[in-house]
Amino acid sequence: MKFGYARVSSAGQSLATQISQLKEESCDIIYSEKFTGTTVDRPKFNELLDRVSSGDTIVVTKLDRFARNTKEALEIIQELFKARIKIHILNMGIIEDTPSGRLIFTLFSAFAQFERDMILTRTQEGKHNARVTNPSYTEGRKTTYTDDEHTSSPRHA
Repeated sequence: MKFGYARVSSAGQSLATQISQLKEESCDIIYSEKFTGTTVDRPKFNELLDRVSSGDTIVVTKLDRFARNTKEALEIIQELFKARIKIHILNMGIIEDTPSGRLIFTLFSAFAQFERDMILTRTQEGKHNARVTNPSYTEGRKTTYTDDEHTSSPRHA
């Protein structure tokens, strides 16, 4: 069987593109969820891992959908290879259980983690810079209503 897995990192993102790509790959069953890449528990992904068996294929659109970091990616792929489950990452191809396949997977996993770490670093630097240069800087969404306006709105009346 061919299983697809789609994940987005925030509520504002859409799963539609990933699901469409997985359908184009003729996945029999598609699991999807909305969580950040740093969230420890991914119930649908764990459900998928519990369901697959020897000869099945797991399809993801990109490597960063598969695991949060290099260590986790390597642990998961080792277990899947041991169970004779294939991994197809659409922007990389099918990951083979060969020395070169494992090397490529390891390198790309490390680069994906490096990219996430760099984004986090740049984000933190940007926030720090904003706090230093703009004393009125606050994180998060700006309030559009006062508490009084909010409680007197038609929704709360």
